[in-house]
Amino acid sequence: MAAKRQADLPDLSSWIESRQSQGLYFFTREEAIKALQRSEAAFKQAAARLDRKRRIVRIHGGFFIIIPFEYAVTGMLPAEWFIDDLMSYIGQPFYVGLMSAAAFHGAAHQQPQQFHVVTNGPLRNIRSKNRLDIIFFSKSGIENVPLTRVKVQTGHIPVSTPEATSLDLIRYARRIGGLDRVLTVLQELGEAMEPEKLEEAVKSDGKLACAQRLGFLLERAGFPDLTRNLSKWVTEKNPFPARLEPSIQNKGYEKNERWKLIVNVDVEGDL
Repeated sequence: MAAKRQADLPDLSSWIESRQSQGLYFFTREEAIKALQRSEAAFKQAAARLDRKRRIVRIHGGFFIIIPFEYAVTGMLPAEWFIDDLMSYIGQPFYVGLMSAAAFHGAAHQQPQQFHVVTNGPLRNIRSKNRLDIIFFSKSGIENVPLTRVKVQTGHIPVSTPEATSLDLIRYARRIGGLDRVLTVLQELGEAMEPEKLEEAVKSDGKLACAQRLGFLLERAGFPDLTRNLSKWVTEKNPFPARLEPSIQNKGYEKNERWKLIVNVDVEGDL
């Protein structure tokens, strides 16, 4: 009788078909084993077969994504389709940031090959043979970062606002290709930014040196009107001179008085 009941249950392939028909493109090992009432060993065998057929991909731990027919050639889904479910599975808050956020806001001149996610603790980057790179950036106080909800295929995901994105680009400049690349992105991202929202984002961030660098680069990018409130705020704070490029010494370089910034590197954008 027990054998008959097990035979009446769907197999893994049928089960994921059912999930996909409901608009779900992920599952976890635990929920699959529970739903199918199979052993761990039986699940592993079934999952291995579907992986070879490029029907599923294990992303992290026991978290799998389901590959629909239209993505069979690449064998991978866009990360924005499943990032919300993945981070819920991992159990850490997050938002889509940096180059990925900039692309959502229209700054797609340099379309990122990686998917950038900011969270509140260190996580190992996810790199897959199926051309997926999810790069994690650890940052404290992410609950204070101004966010917007962006609609994607599977729902909505949190994305840093253009103003908050610009600050993260400055903060993590060395990890994303340096200040030249940051300036190139700002040349497009500035079109989506507002002076008042920029001031609010800077105050929420609280990193004065980042604000000094950002103000200088936004003017270089051709958006002096964006910086009027930011410049007043920096002047009121009367900060010590910061280095435009923190890794380079400050001796022998000119100082920009408006931003209290040691301009110790030439920065050039591509646009």
